[in-house]
Amino acid sequence: MKWISPGKLASMGILGMNRRNAQFIAPYNPRHLYPLVDNKLKTKRLAQLFDIPTPTLRFVLTAQHEIKHVRRQLQGLEGFAIKPAKGSGGKGILVISRCLENSFVKTSGKRLAEADVQRHLSNILAGLYSLGGTPDTVLVEDLIRMDPLFDGYSYQGIPDIRVIVFQGYPVMGMLRLATEASDGKANLHQGAVGVGLDLATGRGLRALQFGQPVTLHPDTRNPLDNIRIPDWEKLLILASRCHEMTGLGYIGADIVLDKNRGPLLLELNARPGLAIQMTNGEGLLLRLRKIETLAGVPRSPEERVSCAMKLFGKNMPDMLP
Repeated sequence: MKWISPGKLASMGILGMNRRNAQFIAPYNPRHLYPLVDNKLKTKRLAQLFDIPTPTLRFVLTAQHEIKHVRRQLQGLEGFAIKPAKGSGGKGILVISRCLENSFVKTSGKRLAEADVQRHLSNILAGLYSLGGTPDTVLVEDLIRMDPLFDGYSYQGIPDIRVIVFQGYPVMGMLRLATEASDGKANLHQGAVGVGLDLATGRGLRALQFGQPVTLHPDTRNPLDNIRIPDWEKLLILASRCHEMTGLGYIGADIVLDKNRGPLLLELNARPGLAIQMTNGEGLLLRLRKIETLAGVPRSPEERVSCAMKLFGKNMPDMLP
């Protein structure tokens, strides 16, 4: 592993966790607003009020005795995703691609008995995957249908796009691709591939897995240097609108591309991780400081996105619109 000196990191504008917490999360994210993003059900209901598209919610479970009725509720669904409302890091998410008469089929092809699914639901309600281990709520959503763009670029899972939004301005983006190592989940800590994205074009910049550069997807062997996200500006506008929706100044918006519905908000994070800097080959700090100089300038989400694309895009001039 190649070590980088603290001076070099500072010159790159790399944002560390302590500075992130003290200078950007604490001042810009009021604590009383955290439940709006820490609870996926609250986020989804809020998104509906602001007309921000999300995966379709089929039903919710709030008590253990409701589990016995789940089989009836799942009838007719081609596939579904089970999620804990207060989970984080992809923990507790179970994706079922097909429902058979006496079993459920995961995206990996593994079959689960009805008792296995019921046990998983019970664990979620008991708080096994929730922040702080508190009792939780189960969300059952429609499956996201992957955009054909990602055929051969994600292993048994749906890729997502993380956008860091500061004061309503998108400042950095990253594509996360599922792998066998990540068990089909778009989680970098579990082994997903992160691809930095040019903020001006949605074009891939560089890719990392477990912190190491990669040029090919580790499972499909497809090259990662020709990825470009469609409807990129539309996706950034969706992320930008989450600022007004939540009132939070520093957030990570996780967005997926559905082949039928386009960009959908998957979830929000009031404490987004910092690995996005590595995939972009650039620090967040200078970008955040630049946005602070624009404070007090009223702009629509569309105007903020246009400004950010010009300020931070690799192929566009560094100037205001």
